[in-house]
Amino acid sequence: MNRDIKIEVCAGGYADCVAAKQGGADRVELNGAFALGGLTPTVPVLKKVKRDTGLEVIAMVRPRAGGFCYDADEKEIMFAEAKNLLANGADGLAFGFLNADGGIDLENTRKMVELIHRHRGIAVFHRAIDVTPDIDAAIQMLMDLGMDRVLTSGQKAKALNGVDVIAELQEKYGDRIQILPGSGINAGNAAEILEKTGVNQLHASCRGYRPDPTTMGEDVSYAYLPAPHEGDYDVADEEAVCSLRRAADTAAAA
Repeated sequence: MNRDIKIEVCAGGYADCVAAKQGGADRVELNGAFALGGLTPTVPVLKKVKRDTGLEVIAMVRPRAGGFCYDADEKEIMFAEAKNLLANGADGLAFGFLNADGGIDLENTRKMVELIHRHRGIAVFHRAIDVTPDIDAAIQMLMDLGMDRVLTSGQKAKALNGVDVIAELQEKYGDRIQILPGSGINAGNAAEILEKTGVNQLHASCRGYRPDPTTMGEDVSYAYLPAPHEGDYDVADEEAVCSLRRAADTAAAA
């Protein structure tokens, strides 16, 4: 392939960012509430990550779980969060505004891109793109708005199942907007995804598990993971990041 492959780790907190750095990742998408698909992280976590790791940090701006059709109050909060994150060191923001029909909310997307670019940041439209009814039309709108990058699984649950769509997007638009595959990417399928799509970056969670003995009491449970991990919480695993890094580098050199 002879191309430089960037690895982005989806991080649910500070410890995940440290694991990403030690594992050889190039950047992180920093979230809070990873189990909910990622919500806006706190500024203290962002500042500590930047201070201690030096990683490029794309911060999520997402006020709640579920979809991406937000009311006026949620949008107001999102823009306030975005300004705060950018003012405190975020290198870019990942976000997504959709209308009720699944189309791109042009007004708010434009405002967010302009805000990010005023701070010399990177504007990333996240996997909200994967529920739009016409992904080609959506990508073209995003390019017209100046979006820098799109995170997508090719409108499938996992990127490996969406490689044909991702490859088509890369071929059509890759010289105008960065196409970043994500969802279910790991060391075992990285080479296939890179080969079939022609992209030069990958987004992965590299999840592992750690136990917390206080997760369950006799009659109370705070478990959120299925068996056999009821007593665990999920983290980015340094070795999984290392393995993905090696797989991507090997594929790039082949």
